[in-house]
Formats: sequence, structure tokens, C-alpha cells
Amino acid sequence: MTTPVVAIAYHSGFGHTAVLAEAVRAGATEAGATVHLINVAEITDAQWELLDASDAIVFGSPTYMGTASGAFHVFAEASSKRWFTRAWQDKIAAGFTNSASKSGDKLHTLQFFTVLAAQHGMHWVGLGAMPGWNSSTASENDINRLGFFLGAGAQTDNDQGPEGVHKADIATAELLGRRVAEQTRIYVAGRASA
Repeated sequence: MTTPVVAIAYHSGFGHTAVLAEAVRAGATEAGATVHLINVAEITDAQWELLDASDAIVFGSPTYMGTASGAFHVFAEASSKRWFTRAWQDKIAAGFTNSASKSGDKLHTLQFFTVLAAQHGMHWVGLGAMPGWNSSTASENDINRLGFFLGAGAQTDNDQGPEGVHKADIATAELLGRRVAEQTRIYVAGRASA
């Protein structure tokens, strides 16, 4: 069986997004992937090489002022060196984000990630889950409680620290990690047999 290599390239301003990154890692690891967690605000040359060698890259950032954080934007711009050489061409990509508001324009951050992935020639994997918490019998504890399809969206009250990340959002991030690992395994095995 193929062991996919998944890198999680994330920034976390106050620790909330780091909790989600750990959840994505847990889900991907559970699904049999080798996983590298990379804080893009402190990225090293060795970590850039880990990204280059990975089969999949999952992007993660808080949503600040309607888009990914400044630190993530710096990383995205620095990735242009990989764009020139097509180093990430045909890798799997996915993403997750967190903000204090239920919406908070998180969709724009996920769209930013998809455009970044498309510019690199990557293949986007969405969450693959139906929305939760959208009927009178549903609950805020449902998987995908905020109803995102493009990636995992989370909401944490702005007066709470990392311990305040909602359990359903952690479970949703774990689901994203499992899905990325599973889809990457299929993709890598298919390429190997071609």
C-alpha cells in the first residue's frame, strides 16, 4: 500500500489555527499518511524541501480582514520560486481556516488557497462532507457545522484561547486530514501504475 506524504503549511496568530493544523495532522496520520507540520511564519530551507517532496500540501491560516493572514501571504508570495520551476505541479492541495465570526469571510480565504493551488498546477480536494447544523433537528456539534464545501471552516470566539476551538470544528479538520490522505493515496497509486 502506498504511504502518502502530506505537508500542512499553516500560520496561526493566536493558536486557534494551530489546533486545527494538529487535527488535520491527526486525521491524515490515522489514515496512514506520513505528515509534516510546517509553521510558515518560521519556515526553514529544509521545510521548503519537505513541501517540495510531499505528495499533498494542506494550506491553513486564520481569516483576518477577509483573507489569509499577512504571514501566510508572505509564504504564498515566497512560493513563487516553486511556481517558476513547477515544483508543486500535480500535487494534491486542500485548506482550512478559522475566524471569530460564523462567516467572517472564511470562504474568501479558502478561495485564496484554491487560486494559489491552481497557479501551482495542483489538484484541489474539498471537504467532501454535507453541511451540518442546517435544520431544526441538527446541532452545533455536527461535523461541518458551518457548512463549508471547499475546505474546513472553523469559528472560535475572539475572547477564548486555543482551548476554545469548537470540538465539532476539530472533528471537521480531522475529517479533512483523513480525506486528503485517502485521496492522495489513490492519486499516488494511480500515477505509479500509469
